[in-house]
Amino acid sequence: MIIFLVMKLLTQKIIELEMINKNSKPRLLITEDDIENQKLLQLVLRNKFEIDICDSEQSFFDQLNQKEYDAVIMDVTLKNGANGVDIIKELRKKSQFKELPVVCLSANVYGVDRIKAREAGIDVYLTKPVDNSLLINTLNRLINKNNS
Repeated sequence: MIIFLVMKLLTQKIIELEMINKNSKPRLLITEDDIENQKLLQLVLRNKFEIDICDSEQSFFDQLNQKEYDAVIMDVTLKNGANGVDIIKELRKKSQFKELPVVCLSANVYGVDRIKAREAGIDVYLTKPVDNSLLINTLNRLINKNNS
């Protein structure tokens, strides 16, 4: 009888945890060094996604190794001369991150920048200022594609 009750309680807990996981928002890691852009991205995305923000290559890899993310938003030009495209090149060398969706946000509209981003493994290249619904829809599409 006791074993039956314990099994029933464990089953209920597992079901509760599965429901929590199903209802949780996808987690994004946003790499952006401009404070105003950070605030804007948080405002636009916070209702649909769990968000962590970093502002450098070092903090990007630190956070990436601490938590599991569903997608990354990467600014191309970061402080201290860091380049988001180069960061993604490094990311793609690690087998556990080969399929992690990456959206690049950049003020650079030149075709050569888009080509370099694609070659580095960036999934989608969007220019600033970005349309909010386009960004949200793009993230959802990439995350759903990666989870299927």
